[in-house]
Amino acid sequence: MDLRDYIRLALSEDVGDGDHTSLATIPLHAQKRARLLVKENGIVAGVEVARVIFEEVDPLMEVNVQIPDGAAISVGDIVLTVSGSAQSILKAERLVLNTMQRMSGIATYTRSLVNLLEGLPTKLLDTRKTTPNFRIFEKMATKIGGAVNHRYALYDMILIKDNHVDYAGGIEAAILKANEYVQRTGKTLQIEIEVRNLAELAEALRVGRIDRVMLDNFNIETLRQAVQQVAGRYPTEASGGIREETLRAVAETGVDYISCGALTHQIKSLDLSLKAY
Repeated sequence: MDLRDYIRLALSEDVGDGDHTSLATIPLHAQKRARLLVKENGIVAGVEVARVIFEEVDPLMEVNVQIPDGAAISVGDIVLTVSGSAQSILKAERLVLNTMQRMSGIATYTRSLVNLLEGLPTKLLDTRKTTPNFRIFEKMATKIGGAVNHRYALYDMILIKDNHVDYAGGIEAAILKANEYVQRTGKTLQIEIEVRNLAELAEALRVGRIDRVMLDNFNIETLRQAVQQVAGRYPTEASGGIREETLRAVAETGVDYISCGALTHQIKSLDLSLKAY
């Protein structure tokens, strides 16, 4: 599925057999305009998605973007204006707002964490802790906020986590089975292994045949030891229990990436509104 497929599903969910309120109260040929107003400071995201939503509802609507994705916004700013069929504007209104408010909330929080890493080479990653059927938009929002997208879904990377390790029979068994699978299927998939302690890390390094090491729930000192132990052989990713207060200290251990599920699963939407004028 692509972006437009998800938008069509969302419109189908919301509109059903018709926006009966608008159909009942607004003349069919009425032409109106509206503007997207900012009611809370932050980072705007979803502008280009909104453009596609309006187009899917009615390709004759005209959208004029005044503030692009990724820009800082302040209360009272006008992000975009839209003109065309009044019924079409009202049909698109809620989906545009729901999408942009959540995406902007994600981008705003992401940018705040990225700013904490300023001057350091460590990159912030998102995760699969996303809202079902909204992942494409949430991943777009974290990228707009300055993070790097981790794997999109189960199908585009082999990420061997703790439960996989336990079910497979250990670190070595899991890595070897993953490599056998890639060879057997002919798929070009990167392999990342999650380790829970320095002993598991040592085993993963001994076995090799991986592309990245995830250091899960390591404290700062153990993270520093782990990075030294890896010694640049593989990119390292810190994950688990990382808070705003500890983010920079984690990055200063020398890890290449920090993954943060909170980017998408603990977010307050940014307040926006679409008003006629």
